[in-house]
Amino acid sequence: MDQQGFRENQPNKLSELPSWPITRTENVMYARQVSMELKPGSRKDFTHKIEAEILPLLRKQKGFKDEISFISPDGKNVVAFSLWDNKESAEAYRHGPYAEVNNTLSKLAQGKLRVKDFEVANSTFHKIAATQKAA
Repeated sequence: MDQQGFRENQPNKLSELPSWPITRTENVMYARQVSMELKPGSRKDFTHKIEAEILPLLRKQKGFKDEISFISPDGKNVVAFSLWDNKESAEAYRHGPYAEVNNTLSKLAQGKLRVKDFEVANSTFHKIAATQKAA
């Protein structure tokens, strides 16, 4: 650490950061985002369904790593991310057990659930960092 409390040998200017494109060199972890608007008063039901029904189902799936759910302070909106070891595991879940999850959550939602897929670029929790693609 230097006198200002910064780690030595770390970029301190934007121009010192690696140039794009940044890619990962190993298998890419995948994330599925499910977002929805909860029906009024269903916050407790949502958290119970996640704990009692959805997490046990997810834990049985090959390649499942983690589930993180966020609820807005007013209890109206939910964004949940399931993390998978690779795209193939996420796709297997999508074409299989997700139908059951969708059915369970749809009972608590106003409107349809929205699903998006992502490659995980960084995660301090999962020790994932983007690495510069070899030129």
